[in-house]
Amino acid sequence: MMAAHLKKRVYEEFSKVVQQHPLEEVPAKKLRLTKPSKSAALHLDLCKATNPTDALQYLLQFARKTVEAESVEGVARILLEHYYKQETDTSVRLKIASLLGLLSKTQGFSPDCIVDDAISTLNNEKSHQVLAQLLDTLLVIGTQLPDSVAITQRLIEVACKHLSDTYFGVRNKCLQLLGCLGTVDKPLTKESDATTGTSGAPTRDVQSVISDYFADQDPRVRTAAIKAMLQLHDRGMKLQQTIYNQACKLLNDDYEQVRSAAVQMVWVLSQLYAESIVPIPSSNEEIRLVDDSFGKICHMVSDGSWVVRVQAAKLLGSMLQVSPHFLEQTLDKKLMSDLRRKRTAHERAKELYASGEFSSGRRWADDAPKEKVDTSGVNLIDSGACGAFVHGLEDEMYEVRTASVEALCLLAQSSASFAEKCLDFLVDMFNDEIEEVRLQSIHALRQISIHITLREDQLDTVLAVLEDSSRDIREALHELLCYTNVSTKECIQLALLELLKNLTKYPTDRNSVWKCLKFLGVRHPTLVLPLVPELLSTHPYFDTPEPDMDDPAYIAVLVLVFNAAKSCPTMSALFSDHTFRHYAYLRDSLSHLVPQLRLPGKKLTSGLGSEACGPGSGSVESARLFLQDSLAHVSMLQSLEAPGAQDLLDFTIRDLQRLGELQTELAGSADFCATYLRCQLLLTKALQEKLWNIAVPLCLKQNAMASAAVKQILEETYKLEFLYSGLETRQVATIHHVRLQAKALQLVLTARTKRGVDPLIGISEKFIQEVESFQRLFMSELPHFQESFVEKLLEVMPRLVACKPLDLVKILQTTLRQSGFLHLKIPEQIHRASATIIEPTGESDNPLRFTTGLVVALDIDATLEHVQEPQNTVKVQVLYPDGQAHIIHPKPGDFRHPGPGRVRLITQVYLSHSAWTEPCQIEVRLLLAYSSSTSKLSSPKPAWNESTEGLPQTESSIEGTIPLSKPVKVFIMPKLARR
Repeated sequence: MMAAHLKKRVYEEFSKVVQQHPLEEVPAKKLRLTKPSKSAALHLDLCKATNPTDALQYLLQFARKTVEAESVEGVARILLEHYYKQETDTSVRLKIASLLGLLSKTQGFSPDCIVDDAISTLNNEKSHQVLAQLLDTLLVIGTQLPDSVAITQRLIEVACKHLSDTYFGVRNKCLQLLGCLGTVDKPLTKESDATTGTSGAPTRDVQSVISDYFADQDPRVRTAAIKAMLQLHDRGMKLQQTIYNQACKLLNDDYEQVRSAAVQMVWVLSQLYAESIVPIPSSNEEIRLVDDSFGKICHMVSDGSWVVRVQAAKLLGSMLQVSPHFLEQTLDKKLMSDLRRKRTAHERAKELYASGEFSSGRRWADDAPKEKVDTSGVNLIDSGACGAFVHGLEDEMYEVRTASVEALCLLAQSSASFAEKCLDFLVDMFNDEIEEVRLQSIHALRQISIHITLREDQLDTVLAVLEDSSRDIREALHELLCYTNVSTKECIQLALLELLKNLTKYPTDRNSVWKCLKFLGVRHPTLVLPLVPELLSTHPYFDTPEPDMDDPAYIAVLVLVFNAAKSCPTMSALFSDHTFRHYAYLRDSLSHLVPQLRLPGKKLTSGLGSEACGPGSGSVESARLFLQDSLAHVSMLQSLEAPGAQDLLDFTIRDLQRLGELQTELAGSADFCATYLRCQLLLTKALQEKLWNIAVPLCLKQNAMASAAVKQILEETYKLEFLYSGLETRQVATIHHVRLQAKALQLVLTARTKRGVDPLIGISEKFIQEVESFQRLFMSELPHFQESFVEKLLEVMPRLVACKPLDLVKILQTTLRQSGFLHLKIPEQIHRASATIIEPTGESDNPLRFTTGLVVALDIDATLEHVQEPQNTVKVQVLYPDGQAHIIHPKPGDFRHPGPGRVRLITQVYLSHSAWTEPCQIEVRLLLAYSSSTSKLSSPKPAWNESTEGLPQTESSIEGTIPLSKPVKVFIMPKLARR
C-alpha cells in the first residue's frame, strides 16, 4: 500500500511541474524525397564484388532494371571506369560492352558523350569476342546519331582499321558497321588511323573496301560482306556495276548462306543496270545484264539447298524486264545456243531437199551440219537455266513448287504470250499432292485468266479438282471458273455437268456453284445459246413436264441460262411458259444471281441496280457528280438553324441513301456522307433555342430527347470511324470533331440534370484531356477547322484548364451554340465494311434439338467485304430469347481469303441452354469490335510490350461493337435428358 501511495504522490507532483512549465514543441524535420541514383547503386554493387562471378551477377541483375535518360551517362561512366581499372575477366568485360550498347538505345539519351571512351576501349582490348561486342556497341551509337557526320566518319575509320583482325566476328561487325554507316561523299582508307583519321594509303570508297572481302577465307565473312553491300543499297546508295562479276562467282560458293546472299545481290544489280551490256564468257557475243542475271538466277533453281531454290524462284517472278525469248526458255529444256535452237536431223534433211541437193553417200557424214556447236562452250544462256520453271515445278520440296507457281503468275501477268505457254504447267499443278500448292496454282491461274482461254482437255483437268475434299480448294476453283474463258460449247456442257456433280456430292457448296454458273453464263452467252433446248428439256412440238423449283440443280441451270440471255436477246424465244414463271420467282428470291431481262411482251420494271432508272441509271461519273452537287448544296448553309435548313438536310440525307442503293460503286461514299450529315442534324436539333431558355424542371422531356440524340451521335461517329475504310486524316479529324461536340453536349446535359459538383469533376477533367489529345493528334489539320467548335475551345484553353466545372459548362454551352457548321471534304474512294451470313439461312422450320446442359454445334458461313483485320475485329453474337447475349471469338484459321477485299468466315458456334417447353428462335449476327488500340488515329503507338505483342484483341480491350450483318433467326429446342 505504501508503494502505491508513493507512486500517486509522484504523479501529482509531476503534473504540477508540467502545468507550470509546458514542454516546447519540437519543430518537424522537412524531408526531401529524391530518386536513388542508379550510378551510385551500381558503383556500390561493383565495389562489393570480390570476384568476377559476383561482378557478373550484379551486372545481370542491373540489366533487368530500367534506367531513366538523365541517369544513363552516370551509369555508363561507372561501367567504363570498372572496365578500365578493375576488370580482367573476359565475360565481365563482354557484359559491360553489351550494357553500353543497350544504354545507348535509351529513349531521350544522346550517346555522343560516350563515343570517345567507347572507341578508346578498343585500343587495349585483346579478346576478340569483347572487341566484336564493342564494335556492335559503336554500331548502335552510330545508328542513334545519323546526323553527326564527324562521329559517323570516325566510326567508319575505326571499322576499316579492325577489318584486318583474324577473328571472323570482328570482321563481320566491321563490315556491318560499314554497311549501316558508309557514305559515298567521304572517301576512306582501308587502313586508317582511328584517332587522326590519316594514313599513307590511297583513299578508296566504301564499296571497294567491302568488295575486297567477297573473297575472304571465312564463309561467314563473305556473307557479311554481301549483306553489307545490300545494306548500302537499302539506304539509297547506288551500287557499282563492277561488283557484278564478283557476285556471279559467289553463286558457285560451297556455302549456302553465301549463295543465298549472292542471289539477292545479282538480282539487285539486274534491277539497277538492266540495259547494260555484258560480254558472254568464251564468246564474242554480248547480252543485256538483266538477261544474263536472269539466266544465272534460273540456274540457282537447281541449287543443292532448298532455301536457295525458294529464294531464286521468288526473285525470278520480279524480273519483268527480261527478254521474251529468255523467258520462254525457262519452260523448255532444249538448249539455246548463239540465239538459235539446234535443228533436228529431220529439219536439216527438209532444208536440203528444198534446196535440190542430195547426199551422194560416198563420203562419210557429208550431210552433217556445217558448223558444230559445243554445248558446253558457247551458251548464250546457261544450260542449267533452260527449263528452270520445269525443274522448280517438279521439285521435291513443296516450298520450291509454291514459289515457282507464284513467280510464273507474276511473269505471266505482264506477258500474254508467256501466259499462254505456261498454262499447261499451271494446270498440271492442280494434281499436286500438297493442298497449299494446289490452292496457290488455282489462285495463280485466276490472276492470269484475262490472257488465257481453256481448251477442253485443260478444262477436264481443272474440273477434276471439284472432287477434292477440301472446301477451300473447291471454292477457289469456283472462283477461277468465274473469271475463265472457255473455247467451245462442249466446255460449257462439261463444266455444267461437273458442277452439278459437285452440288450433289457437297450440298453446302450451293451458293458458290450458283455464283460460278452466273459468271459462266455472263461470259459465254453465244456458247450457251445452242445448249438451251437441251438444258431446259424443251421440245418444239410436245409439252415437257415442269421441273421442280426446289431442286438446286434446276436452279443452277436456270441461273446459267438467264445470265446468258441478258446478252443474247434471241434466247428468250426458246423459253417455255413455266420458264417465264420460274424467272419471275427467281428474280424475286435470288435477285443477286438472276439479272433483269427484256422479255417479249413484258414491261421492264425498275429495280435496285445499275440498270434501274433514276440517279443511278447513268455512269459512275454522273452518280459521283450527283453526290458532289448534293454536298455543295449543304455546304452553302451558314447555319443549320436557318428556316428550311433542316428540311434541306433531311432531303439530302434521303437522296444520298438512295444513291448508295442504286450505285454500288459509290455506296460507301454516299453512306458515309449521309451518316455524317445525320450526326450534324441530330446535333442541331439538340441545341435548339427553346431547350436552353427554359428552366430545367420544365423541360425534362426535351433533356431526355437531347440525351438520346447524344447517344446516337456517339454511336454514329464510331460507325464512321471503324466501319469505313479508305479514310484520310482530314475525315478522321472531322469525325473526332463531331464526337467532341457530342461529349461536350453530354457534359452540359449532365450538369443540368444532376445536382452537385462532384459528378462533374471527373467528367470535366476527362473532357479537357480529350481536347488536348485532339490538338496533339490533328495539329496539321487545325488550319482547316476555322470558326469551328474546337478552334474556339483552343483559344480559351488556358482558361478552361483553370476554371471550375460549372464555369466550364457555361463556356461549353455558349461555344456549342456559336460554332459553325463544319463542312465535309468529299472522299475519293470509301468502302463500307459489310457481312452476309450464308449459313444458317433462317428459313428452316425444323428446330435444332439437343439435350439440356450439353452443347450443339451451329455451322456459320459468312462473307465479309472490306473488313480490315477480321481476325481481331469480327465477332459472332448469339442472342437467346431470355435476353442473354453471348459473344464468340472465331479462331484465326476460320478466316479464308478467296479474293481481294473479300474474306470468308467458316466457323462453328456452340450453343447451350436450359430446357424449354417449345422451340424458340435465337438470333445470330456478326459484330465489328473496336477499341482505341485499333483506332485510325495518327498517334504514336505505346511502347512495345513483350507479353502482348502479336496476340489477338482481348475482350477486355473491346470498347464497343457495331452490327456488321443482318440477324439470322434459328429454331432451337433444348430438351430434358432421359432418365
